[in-house]
Amino acid sequence: MLEELFPRVYRRYSSLPVLGATLNGFVEFLFTRGYPRTPVRRHVRTTRRVDARLQRRGCRSADEITRTELRACAPPPGRSQDDINLAATVRQLERYLDERGILPPNRPPSAAESKVAEYGAYLREVRGLARSTINHHVATAAQFIAHLDDRGGVSHLPNLTAQDLEGFVRCSGNRVSRGSLQHVVAQARSFLRFLATKGEAPTGLDTRIDTPRVYRGEQLPRALPWSTVRALLKAIDRSTPMGLRDYAMLLLIATYGLRTSEVVGLRLEHIEWSTSRLNVHQPKTTAPLLLPLTDTVGHHVREYLRCGRPSVPYREVFVRHRAPAGVLKPTAVTEVFQAWSRRSSLSIPFQGPHCMRHSYAVHLLRQGTPLKTIGDLLGHRTAESTCVYLRLAVEDLRSVPLNLPTSVSQEVSP
Repeated sequence: MLEELFPRVYRRYSSLPVLGATLNGFVEFLFTRGYPRTPVRRHVRTTRRVDARLQRRGCRSADEITRTELRACAPPPGRSQDDINLAATVRQLERYLDERGILPPNRPPSAAESKVAEYGAYLREVRGLARSTINHHVATAAQFIAHLDDRGGVSHLPNLTAQDLEGFVRCSGNRVSRGSLQHVVAQARSFLRFLATKGEAPTGLDTRIDTPRVYRGEQLPRALPWSTVRALLKAIDRSTPMGLRDYAMLLLIATYGLRTSEVVGLRLEHIEWSTSRLNVHQPKTTAPLLLPLTDTVGHHVREYLRCGRPSVPYREVFVRHRAPAGVLKPTAVTEVFQAWSRRSSLSIPFQGPHCMRHSYAVHLLRQGTPLKTIGDLLGHRTAESTCVYLRLAVEDLRSVPLNLPTSVSQEVSP
C-alpha cells in the first residue's frame, strides 16, 4: 500500500531505519480507520520527522521504541500547522504500535489509579450504577486524591480531617456552579463511605461535608419558542451527508424530546420500519421507551441511511463523518447544535440541545396534551418531573390567577 501512495519515492519511506518496516501496516491501519488518501499521505510524510527524532533518542529499530520515547517526539502545544501534524502522527503511531503489540505495556498503575479503579469496580459490581454515573463518581474520586498530593495522596487517606474536605470543596467551588458543586459533594461523600467501609479512612467524615443550598424550582427550565426550534431545523443545510445526519439528529430531539445519549445510542435494530415504532434505550433510567415512528422522522432517517451514512461496521444509526471512523458521543450532538445555532444567526441563548427537549414539552402542553402523556413521551418516571414544565406556560398561567381583593389592590396601586 505504501508503494501505491508514493509510486516514485516509496523507498524513501520503506528504508527509514526505525519506522520503515512498519509503514505498510501503518498505512493500512489508517485506511481501516476511515482516513482519506490525502491525510494518510500527510501522516506518512511526517513519519520521517518522527523517525529522525527517535534516532536522536537512541532507537535503532521499531523493537526498541518505548512509549516514553515515542511520546517525546511530539512537540509541545503550539500553533504552527507543522506541530499539529507531528503531534497527530505521533498519536496515530502510538495507537497502531499498540494494536500490533510492538510497544511495551503501559507502566503499572500508581496507588491513586489503583484505588480509583477499585472504587469504579465497586460502583459497577456492588451498587450497579450506570456507566455515565460511574464516570462522574470516579472523576471526583481522582480529583479528591489529587488534591491530597501535597499531603501524601493515597497514604494520607487514613488521616483525613474535616479541613482536608473543606479545602477540596472550596477548590471545587471555584470552578463549578452551585448545582454542580452539589453533585461533587454527593460523589465525595460516596467515596468517603466506600473508604470507611474498608477501614481506609475515618468513619463519619461523609457527614462533615456541607452541601450548597440548591432549591428545587429556583430556576426555570431552558426552553426556546417553538418557532425558533422550527427555524433552526430549517436552517440546516441538507445537501451534504453531514447535514443529513445533523438534521435527522436534531429532528429526533424536536419530535420526541430525546436526550443526547438516547440519540447517539439509537441502533439500526431499534427502528421497526414495518410497524412504524421506535425503541429508545434510556441510559439515564435504563427503562425502555417505545415511541411511534412518524412519517417525517422516518423519511429523514431513511434518507440519511441511504444517502449520507458512511459504510462502517457499526450498528449505531449516527456515526462519525470525519476520521477516525467510529460512533458518536453525546457531546457530538451538543457540538452540532452549537454549530447550526451560530450559522442560523437565531437568538438562541443556550449552549446545549437539551433546551429543545424542554421546548418540546412546553409545545405539547400548549396544545393541551395531558401531563401524563407528556411524561410518558419524555420517559419520566414520576409526574413531579413533568410538572416542572407547567411553570414555562406563562401565558396559560396568566389566565388562572385570582383577582386581588379591592382593598389590597388599592393599597398596592401607585
